Amino acid sequence: MVDIIDAIIMRKSIRDFKTDPVPKQILKEILETATRAPSAENTQSWEFTIIAGDVLNTIRQANVEKLNSGASAHPDLQTKGLPPDSVYRRRQIEIAKQIFKLMDIPREDKEKRARWMKRGFRYFNAPAAIVVYVDRSLSYPRPLFDIGAVTQNICLAALHYGLGTCIANQGIAYPEVLHEFAGISESKRIIISIAIGYPNWDFPANSVVSTREPIENIITWCGLDDKNSD
Repeated sequence: MVDIIDAIIMRKSIRDFKTDPVPKQILKEILETATRAPSAENTQSWEFTIIAGDVLNTIRQANVEKLNSGASAHPDLQTKGLPPDSVYRRRQIEIAKQIFKLMDIPREDKEKRARWMKRGFRYFNAPAAIVVYVDRSLSYPRPLFDIGAVTQNICLAALHYGLGTCIANQGIAYPEVLHEFAGISESKRIIISIAIGYPNWDFPANSVVSTREPIENIITWCGLDDKNSD
């Protein structure tokens, strides 16, 4: 069993998986554990569709076809680009450089970069994907904290079973694909997807270790001094 502190430190984004299927019972147990996450006033706003097999392959293909056609991504969860010259953009660039170096993707190689981008729309070739959504009747963005908490729990609980995960917004870039092929109702707002499976540790990008900002740079102490440190 993985200690909770070790699990938090060990968790990482897995970008390629073995073909071995994940048993349905294990996926059920992961979600039963994950839904112990906190939610605002115990509203438990999360809902899930778990996709695998031929249905997942159909969705992968449809996503890539949309991308190849030039269709703009239009996820239900709309986000803006990062501010240029910001620390947030710098961190994004740093992790991309690390991945591209490991994957031997030169900056000028547009074909390799395009193939890499498609991996996210294919759920990184995982044998299963978990789509997380909320009812449109809930005022937005009220449920987002709840979804963040349960998503982290899913990723941590997966480690107990030797599974890896990758939280993927590319997998929800075209909501109509999931409405059509996974049967998710139009009354639901699709928030995020999670690729899940047994990690392929021979895949170079799976060796990435993302950096973290030194804690001293992001904490402000109020009302505590060295006498409170013990």
